Amino acid sequence: MTDRPSLDVIIPAAHAARSIGQAIDAVKAQSYPSLGSIVVAAFDEDSAQAARDHGASVIPNPTGSTPVGLNEALRATTAEIVARVDAHSVIPAGYLERAVDSLIATGADSVGGMQVPTGVTGWEKAIAAAMASPLGAGDARYRIGGTAGPAETVYLGVFWRKTLEEHGGYDERFSRNQDYELNHRIRESGGVVWFDPELRVEYRPRGSLGKLARQYFDYGQWKRTFSRTHPGSLRWRQLAPPLVLVMLAVSLVAGIWWPPAWLIPAGYALALIVVGLAGLPRLGISSLGVPAALATMHLSWGLGFLSG
Repeated sequence: MTDRPSLDVIIPAAHAARSIGQAIDAVKAQSYPSLGSIVVAAFDEDSAQAARDHGASVIPNPTGSTPVGLNEALRATTAEIVARVDAHSVIPAGYLERAVDSLIATGADSVGGMQVPTGVTGWEKAIAAAMASPLGAGDARYRIGGTAGPAETVYLGVFWRKTLEEHGGYDERFSRNQDYELNHRIRESGGVVWFDPELRVEYRPRGSLGKLARQYFDYGQWKRTFSRTHPGSLRWRQLAPPLVLVMLAVSLVAGIWWPPAWLIPAGYALALIVVGLAGLPRLGISSLGVPAALATMHLSWGLGFLSG
């Protein structure tokens, strides 16, 4: 296909000076012939300067809110197609061409692929493995893979501009879950969100259990808000963490009077340890951190959901 629609890239960035350059360089290395602007909506000056150093256009996002930044960046672009990229992600060679070809061939409103967590430090590797595990991702195709086709959501997204404008862009009430929320509205209106497992995007996860806990607590809180805004939207994998948290709490207390109840938390801990040990050949010593990462994800998400 020689004639390609024009395409701009939007990137929200907050405290991303360490990674934004790599994200921008990956976009600039794309072979897409009609690539236009790369617009970064930056919260802090360090992220803004790093983006400028790598040749991107920068607009301020003093709120630091991801959906606000995405909408501000969207308003600063004019292309027919808009690709949303994360400041901590690295899109692979050919990503934009394949995504646009899928948009055209399938008639979809949005196309996206998989988030592939890739760690550098020991804890990042453990957290990446936990995020990619079925125990950490459930049946979410954008995390564990699957066949190409319509999906409830995808990682990132390449959109027709008219689709974003018709839906009013990202809902700025959702500082988390804004991608899922937008894709939900697209699907509810009869549109198609297309998952392509070949669009595999590297993502550098949080580097400590504390940062992971804060991230997943926020995810849980905002998923509760999302479920109130869009009743009937919850999936089983989203209900599992709060149920696990309640089950563990009840069994730990019940075990004081009926010790067999302690078999429930013991079985949960054993399952996490088995998952961690299974990763030893591939991850080495980092796999020993996988059980702690999974428990942090489950319990923080569940606590956030219940307190939301």
